[in-house]
Amino acid sequence: MIVRGLESAAKGMVALMDMNDRIANNLANVNTVGFKKGELRFKDVMQSAVYSQEGSILRNDTSRYLGTVSMGSEAYQYVHDFSQGALEKTGNKFDLAIEGDGFFKIRDVDGKESYTRNGSFIVNNEEYLVTKQGEYVLDVNNRRIRMIPEDWDPELMRDKMEIVIGESGNIEMNSYTQKLPMQTIGIYDFSDKEDLFEIGDARFIPMDKENNPELKAEKFTVQQGMLELSNSSVIKEMINTIQTTRNYESLTKVVSTNNELLRTAVSVGRISR
Repeated sequence: MIVRGLESAAKGMVALMDMNDRIANNLANVNTVGFKKGELRFKDVMQSAVYSQEGSILRNDTSRYLGTVSMGSEAYQYVHDFSQGALEKTGNKFDLAIEGDGFFKIRDVDGKESYTRNGSFIVNNEEYLVTKQGEYVLDVNNRRIRMIPEDWDPELMRDKMEIVIGESGNIEMNSYTQKLPMQTIGIYDFSDKEDLFEIGDARFIPMDKENNPELKAEKFTVQQGMLELSNSSVIKEMINTIQTTRNYESLTKVVSTNNELLRTAVSVGRISR
């Protein structure tokens, strides 16, 4: 039992170290636009049956069966909390926030696509809507989004036309006399968000595209001139840090106590010889 106690405590300490890494990552990204905090899920390594002393396992006597006891736990899955982050008004017409479900779809210069809630966009020198890292934002037809028609003078349009992005993601160029409808920003979603893997900078990709394909999001609105902040809370993560530290200290004491008991048992065994 002493050895089992040491093993259980050691597994618990490793699990708490994994949890501490997760907390540290959440704290490091409290100011990252569109960041979704991570959470660890744990599972029991092994369950052992417990019988009273009167029972006999050899006789298949289960009348004294008391239940099971966990022999330790370990982290088995890292998932993200995709709950809505607070929206902050910026006034920048190319800053966009999704309120509700879905992700913006972006494509880098190598053609690799990913999904993000970070709507801090700019227009590059070719008049395409891109991320701060230069990745193209895609429309509902998976095309790059150009913010003015091909044959229009960009400088003239900036002076006379206003870019308006509606709640459904539709882009219009408006003046006092006309409205010019343009492309519609694609908002995509997934039926199984636990399948999404974070590749950095609040960007995600599905691990199983065949069984978890992208879907057109339905319950959302696009808010122009706003950004979605991280849903990671400094206060909550600091509380988690304190709880994790205390639990780790408790398990350290368990290891120390069991270690002393094991030494005593070994010493007694030697003397009895």
